[in-house]
Amino acid sequence: MNEILKHFPNLSDIQKEQFKKLDFLYHDWNEKINVISRKDIDALYTKHILHSLGIAKIIQFEPGTYVLDVGTGGGFPGIPLAILFPETHFYLIDIIAKKIKVVQAVAEGLELKNVNAAQMRAENVKGDFDFIVSRAVTNMPDFVSWVKTKIKKNNKHELKNGILYLKGGDLTAELKGFPKATEYNLVDFFEGKFFETKKVVHVPLKFVG
Repeated sequence: MNEILKHFPNLSDIQKEQFKKLDFLYHDWNEKINVISRKDIDALYTKHILHSLGIAKIIQFEPGTYVLDVGTGGGFPGIPLAILFPETHFYLIDIIAKKIKVVQAVAEGLELKNVNAAQMRAENVKGDFDFIVSRAVTNMPDFVSWVKTKIKKNNKHELKNGILYLKGGDLTAELKGFPKATEYNLVDFFEGKFFETKKVVHVPLKFVG
């Protein structure tokens, strides 16, 4: 929890309480439904929460922004971002029902009014979004093919509408077909070995009418 406060010192009392409560909620649910590996659950704040918030070091979502989280698993990066940006609308999807059950329970436990969650494939999502976020659910070409028709036409941020993707390692080959992609190294914002190879990748996508 101290790591969150260190990097995001301007949290409201409500946000501090919500971030603090995540530890209990995820440990409790992980006993019933294993959504986070046993070795990672004890590093929840570094490997899941702070990692998710890496996106917030790249962009500050404006009020009224719509964000789709594809392959959210237990709710990452969507849940931490929803706490940080209470006036942004988050739609969290995953194809595994038990994971969405956990997401819904955590959102309810935190009283997050800006989160909806559903068991669904990205291709079947209706509506369009300013940004689509994810944590390395597949390679970028496949991911783009799933979501390329779900981008809003008008930009409200300096960063163009599109994908914000959390991924690690050398992405040169994977991003070869996306010349406008930008990589942001999380080690520039967060210290520790875990973040040394971790990145946020921004891929702008054009509206498809």
